Amino acid sequence: MTATAVRPVGRRTGAREMGHRASRLTWLLQLYPVSAVILAPYAILVVPMAVLYDNPHTGFIAMLLGLALSGTVVVETVFRGRTDKRDQWQRGLADANAGHPRLFLIARLVTVVSIVADLVGASEGRGTIFTQIAGEVAQSPLALATSLFTGWRYLALALLVASFAGGLVGRYAFLLWVAALVATQVLLVLLTAKSEPLFSYLSFIVAVTAICGVIRPRFLVIMMAALFLAWPALYTVRNEIRVDGGVEVEQDMTATDRLRFDQQVTRAAEYDVPVDLDQPGLADVVRYGLVPRLFDTERAPLSIGYAINMYLGGTSTSAYSFLTLGTVYFLDGWSGVVLFYAGWAIVASLLLRVGGAPGPVRLSLFALVIGGPLLWTSAYPDTMIGFLQYSVAASPVLLLIHLIRHRAKAAEPDGVPVRRLLA
Repeated sequence: MTATAVRPVGRRTGAREMGHRASRLTWLLQLYPVSAVILAPYAILVVPMAVLYDNPHTGFIAMLLGLALSGTVVVETVFRGRTDKRDQWQRGLADANAGHPRLFLIARLVTVVSIVADLVGASEGRGTIFTQIAGEVAQSPLALATSLFTGWRYLALALLVASFAGGLVGRYAFLLWVAALVATQVLLVLLTAKSEPLFSYLSFIVAVTAICGVIRPRFLVIMMAALFLAWPALYTVRNEIRVDGGVEVEQDMTATDRLRFDQQVTRAAEYDVPVDLDQPGLADVVRYGLVPRLFDTERAPLSIGYAINMYLGGTSTSAYSFLTLGTVYFLDGWSGVVLFYAGWAIVASLLLRVGGAPGPVRLSLFALVIGGPLLWTSAYPDTMIGFLQYSVAASPVLLLIHLIRHRAKAAEPDGVPVRRLLA
């Protein structure tokens, strides 16, 4: 019996729901993704708060932002090319992800493992405010085992986006799995008494889904509005958990005060830069970035935030940063800001544009760039090491995706139906 061609599943679910139509805003995000990732949090939150509260260093924020964008806009304009028409990249994204067998199954497995690893790791003390203040690293077998899945929360979102873009999952199922990832981060606030990771992860979700055009802009607006409404209650609960755990909190700091990220950035304006701090060397980058803690249990915690906090007159058990933008300026000066963001814009452009729109492997690596070096709340240069950690942890999954795809392509000339390969 002759095998008949079957159209990829991607033409029947997510791809159709996307309609291959990108709004004008989505199209701009796809042309200048890194620039948008840098600009958005400052345009939505940081600069408005600075203006509202009459921050005298608002101009300093604008200058730093302008320097970062000067590098990324040039790079992304060069990579844009002359043939980049509206909807072209969106269609390419759907096509690049439609032919990957079992991609949604892998995405679901990665999501479940990342949720379990995050919750178990936090319950064992990994990443909590209590171990941070004690200057310790959780060393239980379970805590060390969960470190093998560092960054899988970012990988999970990327694979879910790739599955939806390729038409392998419908919109509601996609949103339910994303909601599970978000709910996990909310639970982690209760387990770790730290709220910054939740802000960071939501920023990451907004960035990746908006750039890929898989969630409508109005849904993102609703999600951000819900976060702001829920923030005061979440902040109160976080403080209560800290107090119950014996951690002192600033009683005069309100939930609104905690959102004054503009003050966090502009504090860097008080110092002559670049500041000479003890930063990780090449040996540290290799050791911390490529070797999971499970296989190197004796190494001490590594955080530039600790060094900055001590430089500012604090202790080694608390961390401080000027957000990514301000910390790059603090450590590397004005030129460092341009070079840092231009360099990562080159990496991101290679992943997103060279060779056409990305499939799940390149899209995952791009997501790790967004979740690491380009995450606006993170601390440079720790995020460089973090990107290596995430990539190493993700490599078995990405290799599996590549091998399954290669096997499927090799079977096609032999008449194997596409439906069977996608079963």
